[in-house]
Amino acid sequence: MNILPFSRPTIDEETIASVADTLRSGWITSGPKVLEFEKQLSGYFGGRPVRTFNSGTCTMEIALRIAGIGAGDEVITTPISWVATANVILEVGATPVFADIDPVTRNIDLDKVEAAITSKTRAIIPVYLAGKPVDMDRLYQIAAKYNLRVIEDAAQAIGSTWHGKPIGSFGDFVSFSFQANKNITTSEGGCLVLNSEAEATLAEKYRLQGVTRSGWDGIDVDVLGGKYNMTDISAAIGIGQFAKLEKITAHRRHLARRYFDLLGEDFGKRTGAELPPKDFESTNWHLFQVVLPDRITRPEFMEKMKAKKIGIGFHYAPIHLFKLYRALGFKEGMYPIAERIGRQIVSLPMFYAMSEADVDRVCSAMIDVLG
Repeated sequence: MNILPFSRPTIDEETIASVADTLRSGWITSGPKVLEFEKQLSGYFGGRPVRTFNSGTCTMEIALRIAGIGAGDEVITTPISWVATANVILEVGATPVFADIDPVTRNIDLDKVEAAITSKTRAIIPVYLAGKPVDMDRLYQIAAKYNLRVIEDAAQAIGSTWHGKPIGSFGDFVSFSFQANKNITTSEGGCLVLNSEAEATLAEKYRLQGVTRSGWDGIDVDVLGGKYNMTDISAAIGIGQFAKLEKITAHRRHLARRYFDLLGEDFGKRTGAELPPKDFESTNWHLFQVVLPDRITRPEFMEKMKAKKIGIGFHYAPIHLFKLYRALGFKEGMYPIAERIGRQIVSLPMFYAMSEADVDRVCSAMIDVLG
């Protein structure tokens, strides 16, 4: 029996051929494919300006810089995310402030966000874990009330919606990742949805050394930028993936339904494990996550599933307990819900090429392991 991985990208032959054509074209760095990909993304996000980058990390850092956030400012975010979400706050010289999570959605608890706001707070970075949005209405009510910028870490949320509108088609800054295990990929990469052409122009400067060009030989630099541009090779992959976004999202929702059906309504009662919220309207089901009962450790569960040739991931360890953040004064006990869930959460296999039989196999193995 073959190993069933936790995640695997699906690249069709048409996309592979497009990449080959791009390589043969002689233009492999940022060029016409990047412009085409950005145009398609902008159309999907209701005509908002979109710029692509070589990761979904730098997009958040650039959004913070465009918002003018730096030393002396505080930015509130969740302790359950990939560490990049907090690292970018440190990169611009600001101070990360964590708010504990909701035990059901596993997203940041907006009541605790509001309680954490001080006179130094300048922005909120919510994370849409597994592709599930926070309460967007409440989020932007809080932002408006306290005059805060919002940088949405929607790395996992391409294809997710709120009241029928795609995440990214409204709001403030919205950052997406196209890393290899995301619902659509460019191998590595990301995009930032912006509010105006002026912000988009500034984003272009930040992604390429701060350079402004005019005419054939005019060049100037007026901001400190980096080297964050997407290549045409990556954009060619993205164009092929983006064309299938609706099918990918629909199939992931179908797989999620299969998980719920097979595990059963009483799964939690029988095993002590916690399933994610049933959401087939807004969530793109980037991940299907289960919080394990305390009677089994995560390494023990992962090892037993590996013995059954099933790959398991976990997303994520609490950021505030990493050495870098402990050195800033964070410690155990500060965010108890995040610590409990971060200790026991696992991600089951979920990717476009999975079949119903694959889900059946995972559920059978998991029920056997959990007793």
